[in-house]
Amino acid sequence: MANLVRAALVQATWTGDTESMVAKHEAHARAAARQGAQVIGFQEVFNAPYFCQVQEPEHYRWAEPVPDGPTVRRMRELARETGMVTVVPVFEVEQSGFYYNTAAVIDADGTYLGKYRKHHIPQVKGFWEKYYFKPGNLGWPVFDTAVGKVGVYICYDRHFPEGWRQLGLNGAQLVYNPSATHRGLSAYLWQLEQPAAAVANEYFVAAINRVGREEYGDNDFYGTSYFVDPRGQFVGEPASDTSEELLVRDLDFGLIDDVRQQWAFYRDRRPDAYEGLIQP
Repeated sequence: MANLVRAALVQATWTGDTESMVAKHEAHARAAARQGAQVIGFQEVFNAPYFCQVQEPEHYRWAEPVPDGPTVRRMRELARETGMVTVVPVFEVEQSGFYYNTAAVIDADGTYLGKYRKHHIPQVKGFWEKYYFKPGNLGWPVFDTAVGKVGVYICYDRHFPEGWRQLGLNGAQLVYNPSATHRGLSAYLWQLEQPAAAVANEYFVAAINRVGREEYGDNDFYGTSYFVDPRGQFVGEPASDTSEELLVRDLDFGLIDDVRQQWAFYRDRRPDAYEGLIQP
């Protein structure tokens, strides 16, 4: 039997300031709600530029507490207004000197359910994230939301299969992967890795990328955000590679059980044989 969840994602261009960026995403969320969306996710550090193209202390100004900072409080009000589960990626400050690349997960009634902190932190040209972020320390939470079990994996995390698997073992049905990735670095992987993860772990993935150029570097974010199902097939067409876009797609969560019964990857796992995978 079909178990349809109408899901949305936003790929957006940077506006130049936090207030207008948040307002833009509120408008997209309201548009998604008018189309019947039940869950929505935004791009990595959605309320700021991708400042990690440079290493400058001025960019610590984008950080705020989670969940008690202004953006997450505002997104809780938005979730309550629209009745949508909302995935909110921001730059988090926990205390002085403790900063994380984080996504808050808010239920459809505005309840703050918890947060995911990005585990894998890159430090390469154009992605100087170790300058700003500590590695995540909250494990691989899966949140029991109004639409089902939702997890988050952030940008560079997607290159590491272990977290994808742990989210599946923790019961995820849909994993949002908010990102900021540009042409020429690993663009050819963009439509390879997340579909492969969806297949290997037999759940839906929402892959979100920024779009356009921003003032702090040369990165050309190429959009092409998409939803992919547990068979590795796109749900509708990916978004534009040059323009801002809201995607709304129907995801049949009933397909998860069908695929897991047919392919039985979880049945045939051999964790007793994998001890070498965790050796330094």
